[in-house]
Amino acid sequence: MVGTQVSARDFFRAAYENRYTWDQNFPGYTTDVTMIADDKTVTAKATVNADFKAEVSDIEDEAAKKAIHGQLWEIAIHRVRRPFEASHGENTFSYGKTLEDGSVEISMGGKAEGDRYQVRDNEVSMVHRHIHGTVVTIHTFSSHDTGAGYLSHKYDSVYRDPATGEQKGGRSVFEDNYEKVGDYVILTERKIQTETDRGPVEQVFRFSNIQLLDA
Repeated sequence: MVGTQVSARDFFRAAYENRYTWDQNFPGYTTDVTMIADDKTVTAKATVNADFKAEVSDIEDEAAKKAIHGQLWEIAIHRVRRPFEASHGENTFSYGKTLEDGSVEISMGGKAEGDRYQVRDNEVSMVHRHIHGTVVTIHTFSSHDTGAGYLSHKYDSVYRDPATGEQKGGRSVFEDNYEKVGDYVILTERKIQTETDRGPVEQVFRFSNIQLLDA
């Protein structure tokens, strides 16, 4: 059992620090955006600045603009490099069971009491977190090895009520693809398929003509 070799904190920390992030020299970038949803295609231009904030322009559809901005925010927030102690310094870690696929459960205490993770092959393969009055569970099925850390490739997400455990909305399945632009690996396509009452609904976000800003 891995617990005899390293503490649960150090075991989780290694996977946390193995995530791909952008460094402090990240200059930001511009991109053309194509969004396909409900058999409708819209285009826009966008900028992700060096401070990781996004701007969307050249689009009149406000709902689509908001959706594109939301995706760019989501992309950038996960590329922020935060020291482990800044994110998890007030948490405690303990080992749970080892699953058949080799994933090791990590249970959290302290500030993140009730959160759980699974770690496999030095990557976080499952996240179960309480965020803003809801519980999100994310399972990662495959990942990209960038050579400087991993990025999720195929994964799903389910939201639940923390009190009742009742599912909120349908399960969403994501597929992310990336390219290296200069020194940075940047998302070029995200497909999201969400289960709804009227069957699965797919959204596709494509990011092309990506150009780094001058630092």
